[in-house]
Amino acid sequence: MSSVLEIATVHGPAHVHLDEPDAAPRGLLVLGHGAGGGVEAPDLLGARAAALAHGLAVARVLQPYRVAGRKAPPPAAQLDEAWAAVVGHLTASHPGVPRVHGGRSSGARVACRGAATLDPALRPVAVLALAFPLLAPARKDGTRSDRRPEIDAVTVPVLAVSGARDRFGIPGETSTREVVVLAGDHALKARGPVRDAVGGWLERTVTAVRP
Repeated sequence: MSSVLEIATVHGPAHVHLDEPDAAPRGLLVLGHGAGGGVEAPDLLGARAAALAHGLAVARVLQPYRVAGRKAPPPAAQLDEAWAAVVGHLTASHPGVPRVHGGRSSGARVACRGAATLDPALRPVAVLALAFPLLAPARKDGTRSDRRPEIDAVTVPVLAVSGARDRFGIPGETSTREVVVLAGDHALKARGPVRDAVGGWLERTVTAVRP
């Protein structure tokens, strides 16, 4: 069953594309989109397919600035506040199931920041980081901001999926972070390989929390 929810945030409404499995969900995967993109990105659809196949509900979150038709994202604090409002609503509507937060590119950054800073009751059991951008685009002087601290601050299990030619860099493995490198670039357009990479990890993650 699929539906689109409108959820109020302090920065305007967010739209949540919610897909529910046929049976009661074993968990909930919440996904954010890239900076100028939307919830139909191939890697997000691949992750959705994997989650539904393993009995999870999936919520793909369209941030308020994209609902309003803008492509340029607002400051990170506004993205995080809207994300927190949506996560709060979804936590209330899906009580008692493990929640995995994630997204692609900018959405992965938001999910990582939230995993470290959200109210403890709203934090996820794991994070799915698709095309996490370790480095920002180059400034005029050629320097690039390092986003590594955002993903390094996550203490729950992380799966990072990146394209081998991602110009923004690829996260490294740690004791809590698995890394899968697929053919392709930052766009991660190969939906099937993303689905295959995500499915087994989601199954292990949810089973570890809720057998």
